[in-house]
Amino acid sequence: MPVIWLIDAYRAGERGQVRALVQALVDDMAWPAETRTLSYRSERFLPHLLGWDSIRGLTPEAAATLQPPWPDLLISCGVRNEPVCRWIRAQSGGRTRYVHVGRPWADLATFDLVITTPQYRVPPRPNVVNNLLTLHSVSAQRLASARSEWQGAFADLPQPCFAVIAGGNSGPFTFGPKAAGRLGRQASRLAREHGGSLLVTTSSRTSAAASAALSAAIDVPHYFYDWQAGDAENPYFGILAWADRLIVTGDSIAMLSEACATGKPVQMFDLGGMRGEACDPVDFRLGATLYVALMRWLPRSLSRDITLVHSQLRDSGRAVWLEEEFAAVAVPAETDMQRAVAAVKRLFNQD
Repeated sequence: MPVIWLIDAYRAGERGQVRALVQALVDDMAWPAETRTLSYRSERFLPHLLGWDSIRGLTPEAAATLQPPWPDLLISCGVRNEPVCRWIRAQSGGRTRYVHVGRPWADLATFDLVITTPQYRVPPRPNVVNNLLTLHSVSAQRLASARSEWQGAFADLPQPCFAVIAGGNSGPFTFGPKAAGRLGRQASRLAREHGGSLLVTTSSRTSAAASAALSAAIDVPHYFYDWQAGDAENPYFGILAWADRLIVTGDSIAMLSEACATGKPVQMFDLGGMRGEACDPVDFRLGATLYVALMRWLPRSLSRDITLVHSQLRDSGRAVWLEEEFAAVAVPAETDMQRAVAAVKRLFNQD
């Protein structure tokens, strides 16, 4: 029986995507899957810079886990893993199919399939699937389970419930105390107008200062989870399940993807400048200023533009800005995961 290898991601957001894709393929094709979690040497980027198909960037212990029999399908992401995956395919005599998720760093011709999203501006190619949103593990079954699990915490809050899902700094955009306070005030106003409450969660990228400012600005009944404090169980899926509407900071395509997967109205919060116009007040961050220069003067492959995702979400009716109201929630005929699974299966139907 054909075998899938997952070369696991080394960043949390990408890890969720590749694991979700592998699970979807296992569910669909009943192929066994194995996971390889790699560790890297200090010269981890050298093989990529030199264009090698190589495991030289791995520690000896990690390299020793890559032994035949080689897989039929290889799934991974991240620049560190690209030379490793090409090396595995070469060792298989070209039999292994290599699927890359997210931003591709090497020439597109070096991949059998790339599954990506708009912010990376990957040009259309026969071996490229440009999805609107990232892959994820949100499902009706998981939401139903989370709704039951969190009933005791959320059921007594005034209805409707508005989720507030906060991220952090991203490229040219900053989620600091000023933006967080603005989010708290706007979300509170919306909940108050509807006689409802807020279900609030921060994330691993939310600074302590932003979390404190967000909490201080909320003046309606609410539940608040501070990710950095880590002193309670993470209610994230419970919030997705219980919310009647979801407000998501525009810095994270992963959080936007998971919110849209619930099928509920999603509103995006502009950290400042995401629509090409000023928001007051805005947090200053030197790194954001430097990233703007990077986007303007250096090759586009070195940066990403998440505003392309915002525009497509709004144009497709999947999400609106916080100040806007929905006419109706658009439901796509085919999900991003269904499109990705179909593309992977075509790699083998062509043999």
